[in-house]
Amino acid sequence: MSQPSSAALISARIDRLPASGFLWSWLARVSFGAFFEIYEIALTTVMGPALVAAGNFHKGAGGLLGLPDQASFAFATFAGLFVGAMAFSSAADRWGRRPIFTFSLVGYALATIVMGLQGGAVSICLWRFIASIAIGTEVVAIDSYLSELTPKRMRGRGFAFSKFIQYLAIPVVGVLSVLVVHHGFMGVAGWRVLAFAPVIGALAIWVIRRGLPESPRWLAEHGRTAEAERIVGELEAKTVAGTGRALPEPEVPTAPPEGPSGFVALWAPGMRSRIVMISLASSAGTIAYFGFGGWLPSLLEAQGVTITKSLQFTAATSLAQPLAPLLFLLFADRIERKWQIIIGGLLSGAFGLLFVRQTTALGWIGCGVAITCANNLLSGAMHTYRSELFPTRIRGRAIGFVYAIDRLVAAFNSYLVGFILMTFRVPGVFAFLAGALLVCSLTVGLFGPRTKGLAAEEIGGDPVPVPG
Repeated sequence: MSQPSSAALISARIDRLPASGFLWSWLARVSFGAFFEIYEIALTTVMGPALVAAGNFHKGAGGLLGLPDQASFAFATFAGLFVGAMAFSSAADRWGRRPIFTFSLVGYALATIVMGLQGGAVSICLWRFIASIAIGTEVVAIDSYLSELTPKRMRGRGFAFSKFIQYLAIPVVGVLSVLVVHHGFMGVAGWRVLAFAPVIGALAIWVIRRGLPESPRWLAEHGRTAEAERIVGELEAKTVAGTGRALPEPEVPTAPPEGPSGFVALWAPGMRSRIVMISLASSAGTIAYFGFGGWLPSLLEAQGVTITKSLQFTAATSLAQPLAPLLFLLFADRIERKWQIIIGGLLSGAFGLLFVRQTTALGWIGCGVAITCANNLLSGAMHTYRSELFPTRIRGRAIGFVYAIDRLVAAFNSYLVGFILMTFRVPGVFAFLAGALLVCSLTVGLFGPRTKGLAAEEIGGDPVPVPG
């Protein structure tokens, strides 16, 4: 029998840690970086009309390639996220998680400043694309870090807490858009204020993250055991001081066999089945998530509903975004991860089909909030799940590949949903989105392995996963 490796020992010491204020503070400091991904996606819906009103974007289909400039702006956002995740995810495995936090945040801030100074549609979309590349790179490193820093018994809660922080961006965008879109600020056009605002936040987060250590699991995996032991030792000491209780002995799993660490490792036996399974499930879930989230107001308007002109529907769903993950903290580590994905997908599909049958404001708002909560359960569990499925040596590449496919699907999804809306009307859209959720749930249910309460080495080893 093979002996535990230094990486397995470090992992076991992390996994024995209880939840503590010190650990939660580390998770919060990391998660604020992903706030900007949600900010940029939420901003897409608001920014397009604001740029048209300011005269920077063409009205109607007079934009690039004969398409509305708003569509090109949305496409540039998701295409940049795709390129960042696909092209640079390997950097997080090669150089570590922490350097990516710094470089991507600086790149995002600089590109966003330049975008806010542009005047033409092409240059605005170009710099939006560049800024999104930086964010796509950042998100991969964040998910890898969260998975590696969080003890196995609180991974679900760790990711739920992270999602709460990230989704705060949605009401922030809503409040800022109400305050500045039509009025501007100190003579600066409203859309430029919305572009510059996150730069201040990025600088604040850079300060907050100072002193944040590298992932101990990554350090141990790369032979930097002394550094990993120092960081884990600090975590252990702060945890004991904060809780007043001694730590249990670490349960060290047998180290899995070593394997390749390049991109080709994603397609090795055992890993290949996982990457195909999670890519298909995640992409199907993304179709529904952005289909519902981005099109609910338009779908209501297509039915002649005027409620979307008030703040009730938007306010209710925006507040549900960050509050739902707080609710999930109650059971995030009590229910098997794959079943959370399945439950979220089935509930979202069911409430979506029910949504189209509503005839009152209360019904639309209630179903809209229910869809938002179910989608957040699906999305949060999916983020946790896909970061658990792969060993540390290829975690960044694997998360980056799946995330990149997600964002590529999202880039074309709006066009697809728009086509279905014009051809099959509102019932056709909801049937399509419900079908995507069914594919997501069946894929995870039939082919996804269990992960709840297992050490990273037990999940991310090389054997072929057993459905269950």
